[in-house]
Amino acid sequence: MFAYIGRRVAILLVILFGSSFLLYNLAAISGDPLEGLRGSTDPKAKAQIAALVRTLHLNVPPPARYFMWLKGIGGIFTGHFTLGTTRDGNPVSTYLNSAIPTTIRLITMATVVAIIMGIAVGIISALRQYSRFDYAMTFVAFLMYSLPIFWVAVLLKEYLAINFNNFLANGKISPAWIISAAIISGFFWAALISGNRKKVQIIFAIAAFSTAVFLSLLSLTKWFTHPGLGPLMMFVLGMGFAFAVTYTSTGFNNKAALRSAQAMPIIGLIFYFPVEYIFSKHPGVTPIALMFLLTIIVAVSTALFFAKIDRGPVIRTSVITSVLVGILFLIDKLMKTWVPYINTDAIHFRPIPTISQSNSLLPAGNFWFTFLDTVTHLVLPTVALTLISFAGYVRYSRGTLLEVLNQDYIRTARAKGLTERTVIMRHAFRNTLIPLTTIIVVDFASIIGGAIITEHVFGWQGMGTLFNTAINNYDLNLLMGVFFVTSSLAVLANLAADLLYSALDPRIRVVGKK
Repeated sequence: MFAYIGRRVAILLVILFGSSFLLYNLAAISGDPLEGLRGSTDPKAKAQIAALVRTLHLNVPPPARYFMWLKGIGGIFTGHFTLGTTRDGNPVSTYLNSAIPTTIRLITMATVVAIIMGIAVGIISALRQYSRFDYAMTFVAFLMYSLPIFWVAVLLKEYLAINFNNFLANGKISPAWIISAAIISGFFWAALISGNRKKVQIIFAIAAFSTAVFLSLLSLTKWFTHPGLGPLMMFVLGMGFAFAVTYTSTGFNNKAALRSAQAMPIIGLIFYFPVEYIFSKHPGVTPIALMFLLTIIVAVSTALFFAKIDRGPVIRTSVITSVLVGILFLIDKLMKTWVPYINTDAIHFRPIPTISQSNSLLPAGNFWFTFLDTVTHLVLPTVALTLISFAGYVRYSRGTLLEVLNQDYIRTARAKGLTERTVIMRHAFRNTLIPLTTIIVVDFASIIGGAIITEHVFGWQGMGTLFNTAINNYDLNLLMGVFFVTSSLAVLANLAADLLYSALDPRIRVVGKK
């Protein structure tokens, strides 16, 4: 195993430094950072040229200059790591330290949401091949895949930010929107559950009516201007999570897993007010981290109490349910902070921003205000990136699962009498993850590139902004710093994919030893 990892690391390092060598030399040859100063009539131009030549080592040929830059990278082993200086004389690392967290925060959220939603919808489409739901998701996936990211971003600004902020002024949903949402909901659930024509019509009617009633109640109570969950709603949602996770993870036949999962919302209901008190009196990242740690400990202990044998699936089911219940606690707290948050002068009832990654006018020192500010600024760019990636995951996971379901070992598993849930989740889905791992890695690298456009549209100061600045200013060191970080992330993602391959399919390790 260690030899396999060593080989993969060596290959990836060769790719990383080979590509950096080519980029450095091509960028150095294609641009002249002194072009603007050569034709200047400023008497100080010659001194500025001499200073830039000395600072950026422009009198050294590009191939030799690359190794001077590479020497700074190699300084990581001697404690003298440096990425050089920019044209204005500041260290490249200073700009990267502020830009990296911004871009990582953006692409991580978008990637995780796209993976979860895309794979889930793709699997459902494959299991309901040629159904109404499958045709609808195929149309939506191709539509989203064909849309340019900058156009999607502009539409989101108009309808998900500006119009939504206008709607929050009174929080009332118009009858036209209620009817439209009810019809869409009816079509969605009818296509998802499917059946004969009569069954589909009944499902459509029930879903449409329920959606219309639910939205009408939200409108009448002005829930959107004063949102909240409360202990009762959290308990109901927690029970829904318990049943959904149990069905997906082990099936309802595993009574220990079902009881363990059901215990999580009950425990959450008991600790609702103590957790709310802690969040109010001791806000911060530490209490949240301790809450999730304690949640996992309680989940594992509960699973061990209910399960005497085959405890692994029970623990998994209990932990996933407990984490989802814990997320509900955070959502409930953010909802309770919503009203004072939008009433601040910095927000002034316009909570969904269209530009920048933070609001500098927001009062400092309030953890929950800062948390909400971060979340609301993530909404538009995350949705924009997710919509594009979501389409690819839907199509790829659907096609891969359909291919796996036609394999002989799937027919054998069904012939042995295993339940369909066991066949899908324990046999087909695991082998579907092997090719999906490839597209996840490729998508991670492409989202970093796509974030350049997204950051520009939404005014985020991330790696994309630095990349544009480096190109426009012929700042070679800044360009290479951005390249080194992004390419290192891509290389690490490929290494993670190789390790996942060997974990999902042990035959890869066996072949690697030959």
